[in-house]
Amino acid sequence: MTFVVVDSCIKCKYTDCVEVCPVDAFHEGPNFLAINPDECIDCTLCEPECPVNAIYPEDDVPAGQEAFIALNAELCESWPVITERKDAPADAAEWENKTDKLPLLKR
Repeated sequence: MTFVVVDSCIKCKYTDCVEVCPVDAFHEGPNFLAINPDECIDCTLCEPECPVNAIYPEDDVPAGQEAFIALNAELCESWPVITERKDAPADAAEWENKTDKLPLLKR
């Protein structure tokens, strides 16, 4: 099993989670993070670090967000690995409680 980043991360892109990942499974895109399912070791360290609850075990991805399982795997193929925390986007707090942000995902 792997962990999956879902809709809540889009346009927030807090990176607290990447520092605790022991296997460098996170990949960074313009406004979203993704977890490489081939690298994730299901250690659970990243999940509590996310301030917007955007990380879930694959088996517990919220209903309606199952497409993010495949999307994480796809995006990791072309996005670079991120291992160090970065400042969140200046407007991240404005996007924290918004839903249905998939159309805003930048590849």
